[in-house]
Amino acid sequence: MQQVNIQYYNSPCGEIILASVGDELCLCDWNEMPCAECNKLRLLRYIKAEFKIETSSILKQTKKQLDEYFTGNRKTFDIPLHPVGTDFQKKVWNALLDIPYSETRSYKEIAISMGTPNGTRAVAGAIGSNGISILIPCHRVIGSNHSLTGFAGGLTTKRFLLELEAEQKQHKMLIFK
Repeated sequence: MQQVNIQYYNSPCGEIILASVGDELCLCDWNEMPCAECNKLRLLRYIKAEFKIETSSILKQTKKQLDEYFTGNRKTFDIPLHPVGTDFQKKVWNALLDIPYSETRSYKEIAISMGTPNGTRAVAGAIGSNGISILIPCHRVIGSNHSLTGFAGGLTTKRFLLELEAEQKQHKMLIFK
């Protein structure tokens, strides 16, 4: 049985549970939220792991990069990821990685970009199962009418993350003018 190391990170918008397997991050989720519990169960099922509250170099690196993100000093992450899910879910999560910092896409736009224009609901379901929040930026996905829709960390957190990114982008633009 593999060991999954777990640590907690206090972000400005709530506690995040982090987990690594080997040298890869396999969980970055909103602690004590229903989605986080489902994602932990999926980890147990897919990689037959036991959880241990212990640190790892990847978890330390992730905390450092999250600190940099929340202070506006990091726009992209370079943490090795180990997403756990179906092939379709992984394909959707991969599409999320293509959404640039401070930009948004609709569920429909993602479905179309994947060649499944009628697959909006399936795409939304896969996004809802994303267990590596922030690093795989599901918070950048909005409704077709530009409304904020479902997010594992709650809509207040989603709004916070989008505003943080918009403010940092605006701040950078002001510096270079």
